[in-house]
Amino acid sequence: MFSSARSHLSSFTTASLFLLAALLSMPAAAELRIEIVDGVEGAMPIAVAPFAWNSDMPEPEADIAGIVSADLHRSGLFDPMDESEMIDRPSDPTEVRFGTWRLLKVDHLVVGSVRDTTDGMGYEVEYHLLDVHSGRILLSQALTVGMGDLRFGAHRVADAVYEALLGVPGAFATRIAYVAVRGTGTEEEIFELVVADADGHNPQTVVRNSQPILSPTWSPDASKLAYVSFATGRSQVVVQDLYTGQNRVVSADRGINGAPAFSPDGRKLAVSLSRSGSPEIWVIDLESGRTEQLTHHWSINTEPAWSPDGERIYFTSDRAGRPQIYVMDADGRGDPERVTWEGRYNAHASIGLEERYLAVIYSEGDEDFRIAIHDRETDRLRVLSDGRLDESPSFAPNGSMVLYATRRAGKSELAAVSADGRVRQRLVLSEGDDVREPAWSPLIQ
Repeated sequence: MFSSARSHLSSFTTASLFLLAALLSMPAAAELRIEIVDGVEGAMPIAVAPFAWNSDMPEPEADIAGIVSADLHRSGLFDPMDESEMIDRPSDPTEVRFGTWRLLKVDHLVVGSVRDTTDGMGYEVEYHLLDVHSGRILLSQALTVGMGDLRFGAHRVADAVYEALLGVPGAFATRIAYVAVRGTGTEEEIFELVVADADGHNPQTVVRNSQPILSPTWSPDASKLAYVSFATGRSQVVVQDLYTGQNRVVSADRGINGAPAFSPDGRKLAVSLSRSGSPEIWVIDLESGRTEQLTHHWSINTEPAWSPDGERIYFTSDRAGRPQIYVMDADGRGDPERVTWEGRYNAHASIGLEERYLAVIYSEGDEDFRIAIHDRETDRLRVLSDGRLDESPSFAPNGSMVLYATRRAGKSELAAVSADGRVRQRLVLSEGDDVREPAWSPLIQ
């Protein structure tokens, strides 16, 4: 029953040290604060007891139990017990008095402990998920993290609990990228490309410029970001390595260079270029630099998104008179097929965990733009958001939530909504700057 993720987490820890070193050379950004607007009625009651600290090192500020509880609460599907209401604080299954927790009306309990690794270079986090009603142990695992990675380890614990109880991978140990704008509309306007943990903590500025930054997108291994830069006064597509801090321009043709999207194997980048006239979908081989034009149409063709298997590319086109979502083979052969028919405007597709679901910007007319989910199997569309200028949808890698940009009280901010529309969150910058262009990272392996 006891499984270990030591080697798996150790490899991540080594990589994360390089990432941390690269990001620490950049200035820290304002932190995002997540507010739950709507949750699920009757969310699952759960308790995460404080983890025992069995280390010779001073106990850090990162409270594992608190982080796990906050993650589960953020999902809107769990109702974690406040620590002040806990009568017992067990750290091992043998210490659990199940009758006490049944009286507290808790369905599940998480207990755990932290100890030093044998080499003294990190921590071993051991945790257990228990069914309070049956007394069974549902999950027992241990993971190893570096000295500075306890928060990441806590997110991994939350991911494991989420998956064990819901059957879907968690997405707490992921990251988000977004563009923060300081001094909006002033001569001192500054654009920052920021990377943060999925809960808004640990924000780091990756790129800072006085010219706009648009359309950040993650590589499949979450080690790189591609984005559109106007640093030279015209658009360029740039790939930024988060481990080394190095970047390279991959497209800087005259006209439009926009809407980058990594292929699932990370070897190619689909983009929208106007080098041949109207904006068309092109694919750039990142190793050789070779480019190939996939669409050939007088209309505007933009915002490509790859299918999970890399066989198809979805994109936005106004070839029928108004923007709609189309799909074509990734080799460009054959005619594109129109995907969306409901509504006068559908754009900026983000693919869910299953290709069946697409998150899109949707409008019935020319004023209200909202986030919707299009079901490819039923051809039905479900509106999720209620703003007037909602944009830039980005699916969580487990398909549970959609992150997007919206406007509230004259400011741009981020919001998230569950795929079924029942859970809603606001992500607000602590310093009140505009924030836009969100992108949720893949699952970090």
